[in-house]
Amino acid sequence: MARFIILYKGEATDMSEMTAEQASDIMAKWGVWMKGIGDALTDVGNPFGPGSSLVDDGSSGTAVSLNGYSIVEADDMAGARALADGHPFLVEGKGDYAIDIYELMPVPVG
Repeated sequence: MARFIILYKGEATDMSEMTAEQASDIMAKWGVWMKGIGDALTDVGNPFGPGSSLVDDGSSGTAVSLNGYSIVEADDMAGARALADGHPFLVEGKGDYAIDIYELMPVPVG
């Protein structure tokens, strides 16, 4: 089984800026998704706070709009993409949010 990282892209609303009802609704949707993929979710991940970007020429850049990650296991990329079906991050339908999925490769040692 391969491991994949799901990166959440888009400007997220801080949960502290939501009403209790809005926050509860969002968390319920995440719970449904997590329960639906079961053991394939190996790390629910964390939301990201403010970011910073460092460039190899010594300057600073602008960090991209990543706001969290999760790690899942699947047989292949198609299987990892299928795990995103019904994901609460993709339900708005306005094109403001995206999920990028990358296979986590082993670090070559030796």
